[in-house]
Amino acid sequence: MERNLTQGKIGKSILLFSIPMILGNLLQQFYNIVDTYIVGQYIGSNALAAVGSSYTLMTFLTSIIIGLCMGSGILFSMYFGAKKYEKMKISFFVSFVSIGILSVVLEMICFLLLNHILVWLQIPQVIYNQTAKYLQIIFIGIIFTFIYNYFAAMLRALGNSKIPLIFLEIATIVNVVLDIIFVLYVHLGVAGAAYATIISQAISAFGLALYVLLLKKEILPQRKHYIFDQHIFKKLKDYSLMTCLQQGIMNFGILMIQGLVNSFGIAVMSAFSAAVKIDSFAYMPVQDFGNAFSTFVAQNKGANEEKRIQDGLKIASLMALVFCIFISLGVCIFSKELMMLFVSKMNIIKIGMTYLRVEGSFYIGIGCLFLLYGYYRGVGKMKMSLILTIVSLGTRVILAYLLAPLFGVEMIWWAIVVGWILADTIGIVYGIKVEKWY
Repeated sequence: MERNLTQGKIGKSILLFSIPMILGNLLQQFYNIVDTYIVGQYIGSNALAAVGSSYTLMTFLTSIIIGLCMGSGILFSMYFGAKKYEKMKISFFVSFVSIGILSVVLEMICFLLLNHILVWLQIPQVIYNQTAKYLQIIFIGIIFTFIYNYFAAMLRALGNSKIPLIFLEIATIVNVVLDIIFVLYVHLGVAGAAYATIISQAISAFGLALYVLLLKKEILPQRKHYIFDQHIFKKLKDYSLMTCLQQGIMNFGILMIQGLVNSFGIAVMSAFSAAVKIDSFAYMPVQDFGNAFSTFVAQNKGANEEKRIQDGLKIASLMALVFCIFISLGVCIFSKELMMLFVSKMNIIKIGMTYLRVEGSFYIGIGCLFLLYGYYRGVGKMKMSLILTIVSLGTRVILAYLLAPLFGVEMIWWAIVVGWILADTIGIVYGIKVEKWY
């Protein structure tokens, strides 16, 4: 099932590799949406606000681990493209040990600082206990996030994006079934939604790990590869930490936005919780397309196929543009119907509709940004990818905190769009002038 992205038709290669990744994350978003739907419809708006605030925090925390695994995956891809299989296996070992230790430390810190985190997020007292209970359970899943994403990064670096999808499909089914049982029948409240999530995470993590350990032994490091090679560690550190910083900064900015949103009350929190899920579901395919493009670029960089990278950039940009136009129309036209899937109160629906129509009109901005991230990660210019993230998130946070208290919550939505556009402009100009995109 491994796919060599240095050969074959470019558009077909990128698309076939990206489809399982897109479907996988759509499934992840699907069971996040199921959580939101069941909590919002059967427990209430306070519970929805609690789960929504927790979702933003967990997205930030898991982005640290995902960023480390993604960064390692870039180096894996380069070694695979260059046919340096011995170095690739050593990098597998070094990456697993390093990221595994960091994941355990992160999980311990989260449990120790839970109350301080809730205060910093400005969680209203009325939902404080629900949010704390939900997070105490969800934090258990941090280690499962590491296991799944490490083995997924390993397989995807070799061009295999189908197997991680299969285990996500299983996890999604389990999550939906357990959500219904724990919330609707056992009446565990927000704790039930949390238990359903971590159990499904554990199944996907250990299922994928066992698949690799039992059926893909030929790619695993052997005893001779259990070397903490300083040169490889330095490369992994450079790629992984930069990608981790990028993912962390991106989601830290979102977390700060969540804190500002929380200051506007329960109605805005509930609307934001539902709208963000819809928003994420809508542009997730182009985000994963950008991640797949990053693997394409990295493999071809390792194989010194510079022309193929440039041709791939043009084809990928056209494909992303078509998708973004299509999805923008859908979200803007059906914003009311989409919000009504999660909440029934009209004041909350109207707040969410405004968010979706502002964001949805500019999905081309985020689509372009994801491709830029993918390109710069793939060619090894991690700092440029990080700079674009800082520009995008810094702009949205600064503008939101300056303008929202004066002109209302809608300024938060517009600040996000301005951040996308500014980062896109910088990334494209740099590409034309420095990377010679012509």
